Amino acid sequence: MLKGRNLIQPNDLTVSEIDEICTLAEQIIVDPVSFQDVCRGKILATLFFEPSTRTRLSFEAAMLHLGGMVEGFSDAANSSTSKGESLADTIRTVSSYVDLIAMRNPKEGAALLASKFSSCPVINAGDGGHYHPTQTLTDLVTIRALKGNFEGLTIGFCGDLKFGRTVHSLAEAMSRYANVKFVFVSPEELKIPDWVAKFLDKANISYTFANKMEDVIQDLDILYMTRVQKERFFNEQDYLRLKDTYILNRQKLTLARKDMIILHPLPRVNEISPEVDDDPRAAYFKQVKYGMYARMALISKILGVL
Repeated sequence: MLKGRNLIQPNDLTVSEIDEICTLAEQIIVDPVSFQDVCRGKILATLFFEPSTRTRLSFEAAMLHLGGMVEGFSDAANSSTSKGESLADTIRTVSSYVDLIAMRNPKEGAALLASKFSSCPVINAGDGGHYHPTQTLTDLVTIRALKGNFEGLTIGFCGDLKFGRTVHSLAEAMSRYANVKFVFVSPEELKIPDWVAKFLDKANISYTFANKMEDVIQDLDILYMTRVQKERFFNEQDYLRLKDTYILNRQKLTLARKDMIILHPLPRVNEISPEVDDDPRAAYFKQVKYGMYARMALISKILGVL
């Protein structure tokens, strides 16, 4: 049962709970009208200490489509943290007003800390370069909708794998399914962190590294592109040197399978050329829509209304 639970990292959900959320999301996609009042009288707080477009708006749209209400802030400067209030005090205050909190914070571990002081469930909407579990649910709903299942897939992660919390979260979640393989494509400076590699080793997951997308794209069922995140760099020169390392275009796609799908957590900068958008394999805008349905399913389960 998910009712009343926090969601801090992907492994807070069991495989059966992920399947349950995916199934509910698919039901909502087919018949959204049947779910439009299930959260009536409930309030979601969206506390975003870091900029967001898709995650914040999809949480808010999800709650509104379920008949609930939303309050919160999209900039820490609009909260009392700008006056020096601690995260613990902010959470104690907000949780006394609402039924559920979705929080994004640039500090790793912030969501876990928040959950210790909250009187209502907390959903991690991204904590620094650590985890982003609801993006993972978005990815999983998309993969199941387009591929039919999670087993036996080869997934290529390309770009910023060091700071990419969406990569860390999806790799952890997918590692629980049979015969899954990962290919990590990045420059040396942006390789997956050691803690992710150790996790995969412990789970006996097959993975390889590559420096060039062209060397591996023909082997992939899913290509998961990521941007090089300027906000994670302390040295702007390092960012400028690495930001255009990988750019997916039509020419590179000629090497890929016809049934490969391209995912991206967005926002994109220039790592996917706009000329790719019309390719039938480009699924990142479908992914955006599925994100709202995934969050509708998750909110319903945590609030215990479905």
